[in-house]
Amino acid sequence: MPGALVAVDGSAGEVVIEPSAADAVALRERARRLGELERALQGERERPAETRDGRRVTLLANIEFPREAESALRCGAEGVGLYRTEFLYVGRAKPPTEEEQVEVYAEVAAQMSPYPVTLRTFDLGGDKFASRPAVAEELNPALGLRALRLGLRERDVFRTQLRAMLRAATSGSIAVMFPMVCGVGDFRAGLDVVREAAESLRREGLDCADGVPVGCMIEVPSAVVVADLLAKDAAFFSIGTNDLIQYALAIDRANEHVADLYQPFHPAVLRLIRRALDAGRTEGIPVTMCGAMAEDPVALPLLVGLGIDRVSIPPAAIPLAKAVVRTFRFKDAQRLVQGLLELGTPEEVASEATAFAARTFPQLLDGRAGAG
Repeated sequence: MPGALVAVDGSAGEVVIEPSAADAVALRERARRLGELERALQGERERPAETRDGRRVTLLANIEFPREAESALRCGAEGVGLYRTEFLYVGRAKPPTEEEQVEVYAEVAAQMSPYPVTLRTFDLGGDKFASRPAVAEELNPALGLRALRLGLRERDVFRTQLRAMLRAATSGSIAVMFPMVCGVGDFRAGLDVVREAAESLRREGLDCADGVPVGCMIEVPSAVVVADLLAKDAAFFSIGTNDLIQYALAIDRANEHVADLYQPFHPAVLRLIRRALDAGRTEGIPVTMCGAMAEDPVALPLLVGLGIDRVSIPPAAIPLAKAVVRTFRFKDAQRLVQGLLELGTPEEVASEATAFAARTFPQLLDGRAGAG
């Protein structure tokens, strides 16, 4: 209503309309504490994320627009673990040209050099795809024609994007990853398009990088089940917890009726993460985690204890993550995980993880926006 007092807590993602006097006091106090925490974290940006007993964690940034590369570096990122390319395709009558894409990808690679940049191929549903304006509305777009399966259907557009990525890779350290990989077959089909793109560039005499690493996102339960097979073809894994959780638990996180059942601390989620990690470790390929779970301070010791040593999170979350990693010992995180994997409910896991965080870094918990 016009003139209503609105309180916005950006760190927690909450909006309170007409807060009570007590709520207003509490919100102002929280804002004060968050301000103090942010100032205290300024010094963490340049420090390594290393546990007290020497376990190194690489902190990468999730970005969407080229201008965010500068922010990522300023916040202490050691590269870009997830560069979302969808903004180039949405809200326009035609897909972006190859030259347009080369310019955007090369700009980010040059800005981040010598740090690596991982470009995710478009993760779009058919309803948002410029070349398919008449696509039928899908009952459940999350399970429909999207991401890699859409790329393999719209092969010319997909090949154009991959050509642009291979050309841009001459400007810096670039890797490519496919979203929503379901198994070995679709991943290999994507690799075939990469080879087609490289061959066409060479025939045309255009510069492109050789040996660009191509990896896959692990965000579908079937990909976890065959992760040992995928790891033989993929150069790396990136565990996308947002989709992995909703697919594993059959929860639409955008559905208000079941959103409270979206539980990152579900024992099944922990076991899926561990299985993907084990597969990557066996084949000797890097495994990164992106998604909201990776930026949650309470979840971070658990993830490190599981064996995650590369996380990709929003730039603004990096200083807090560095500070959290520096508070605990790797062997204590491993001990925590051993106990958590024996628990049967999300509530039990969350309680133990929160208790560990409260004992180890209580002063940093005000900055928690995370997964919980």
